[in-house]
Amino acid sequence: MSDQDRDNPRREFLRKSLTLIPVVTVASTALGSSVLLAAPESAPASTDKTPVSTSTYEPTYFTAEEWTFIKAAVAQLIPSDAQGPGALEAGVPEYIDRQMNTPYAAGALWFMQGPFNADAPAEMGWQSKLVPKEIYRLGITATDAWSKAFNGKVFADQDSATRDDLLKQLEAGKPEFDSVPSKIFFNLLLQNTKEGFFCDPIHGGNKGMVGWTMIGFPGARADFMDWVERNEQYPFPAVSIRGERA
Repeated sequence: MSDQDRDNPRREFLRKSLTLIPVVTVASTALGSSVLLAAPESAPASTDKTPVSTSTYEPTYFTAEEWTFIKAAVAQLIPSDAQGPGALEAGVPEYIDRQMNTPYAAGALWFMQGPFNADAPAEMGWQSKLVPKEIYRLGITATDAWSKAFNGKVFADQDSATRDDLLKQLEAGKPEFDSVPSKIFFNLLLQNTKEGFFCDPIHGGNKGMVGWTMIGFPGARADFMDWVERNEQYPFPAVSIRGERA
């Protein structure tokens, strides 16, 4: 969302940032250790680019107002375009909501005792007394109130250009919320949005494996080492942990 990033296609930004995101996020539900690996394919991937239908998923953590914000925000961060479906079609809101009911969202996986130092290096771990589910709840409320103070509309009711500007200010930490640092809220939202777009579909996001298809990632295939050294596009569709094919 920086000025330099605005000059580049958002999907190019996603490709460049993918190296920072684990394909199967550690913030996952307890699904057991069984992994289904698909056999090698003999046919090339389909070139059909039919958009993925939006899910009718009902949130279990977010309220109706929070859910409206989440859908608007992730759609702004990864919009659908000529290259393919965006965050909404990929099920990113579902992914985020499902994560809110895991130990990750409650901070159960982290050391959560103070003192906290917001200026500490990243290797020092989480530096907030707030956990992800609290950051979302407080951050959404604060952002909508800030947005309404701007022109009487909550974030989801703003036009696209205004949403972009508000997200850019959140990224820079400009609004000073009493309940939660705006920059921490934005960083968590962006991180989870990218995770939801590129995770295995078993976690609720990346429906139809649209994220993997966009970057040519083969997914949880049993073997694709014979293609690693080839300077050509991998010809077979991605495969999920459950064995579904893109």
